[in-house]
Amino acid sequence: MSLVSRDSITYSATSSNWRSWVSVAFLVYMLLVAVGTIGDGFKFATAGHAVMLFDFASNPLIALIIGIVATALIQSSSTVTSIIVGMVAGGMPLSIAIPMVMGANVGTSLTSTIVSLGHIREGEEFKRAFSAATVHDSFNLLAVAVLLPIELLFSPLERVSGYFATFFRAGATAEVASFNPIGAMLKPATETIATFSTFIPGIWGGILMIVVGVAMILFVVRSIGKILKKVMVGRALEIMHRTIGRGPVSGIGAGGIITVLVQSSSTTTALIVPMAGSGVFTLKQVYPFTLGGNLGTTITALIAAIAITGPLAVLALQIALVHLFFNLFAIILIYSIPFLRNIPVFIAEGLAILAQKNKIYVAAYIFGVFFLGPLSVIGFARLLGF
Repeated sequence: MSLVSRDSITYSATSSNWRSWVSVAFLVYMLLVAVGTIGDGFKFATAGHAVMLFDFASNPLIALIIGIVATALIQSSSTVTSIIVGMVAGGMPLSIAIPMVMGANVGTSLTSTIVSLGHIREGEEFKRAFSAATVHDSFNLLAVAVLLPIELLFSPLERVSGYFATFFRAGATAEVASFNPIGAMLKPATETIATFSTFIPGIWGGILMIVVGVAMILFVVRSIGKILKKVMVGRALEIMHRTIGRGPVSGIGAGGIITVLVQSSSTTTALIVPMAGSGVFTLKQVYPFTLGGNLGTTITALIAAIAITGPLAVLALQIALVHLFFNLFAIILIYSIPFLRNIPVFIAEGLAILAQKNKIYVAAYIFGVFFLGPLSVIGFARLLGF
């Protein structure tokens, strides 16, 4: 009788664990759909005006800001860098394109910050999630602050990328098509939501999609956090820590590989933030993982560049390589120096403390860093004739 009872308990526990993992998988799918819905909503709401921002690029500083705002609006650094690749192939100067690529790196980190809002009612959980999200922003901003002046003075990114572009591009003329399996899986759900939004005229359909996406994130992140606390124990937690939390090199490698597979650093960071909020990973473990995401997302622009033929094809590949080398050099230069490496962590922790005390800091941070601040600079620059 005791054996039957013991077997029944084991079976029940296994069945419950299996159902929990299925629930996690479904919630992860919903999270990705929510992120995609927000991105589509921004596209509908801006009605293509985000791309028109590129016309204002008149100097490196404005180009940097346009890269930030355009990526924040489109919600995809891969899309923006692919657009930049095409514009370079059409004649855009590299001196303008390079800062724009740096800006795209900053703008893409908005997604993980939005995802962290799913923990906004949970106090300590929100603090952990917000710091895990903003460490990505802080590193990318620091990378621009360090590397942009160096690039303007000595052009190392332009020189190194030019050498490799010439070397690899010789004789390459075949077009390469890319397929994103994650995008194909999400398409039915995101298109269904988009179809319902078309019944609302003007930009309001896009705004509705953004609201729906944010609501989904709030629900999913709270739900997935509760389940993860139950299932991320024992062997499962050990495996995750071996791949992500073992050390900086392992974390960067895991972030890079996963991002290459899903072709979106936004997706990668959106997945890790709820785990940080739930206490599965610490800020210092998440930090290198997000840097790997920066490296992995460069694959899309490289594919887009290889697909371009013609006399300016080498320049298109060069700007795609700039995106790769910018992230690589930033990791080597900043993460290898303890003083610089700790700055993003210090900033992220400080922002999280402020955000936990008063939620108005969250709104001020998101709109100030990604929208109002940059757009104000563009407005003043245009007013002064720069």
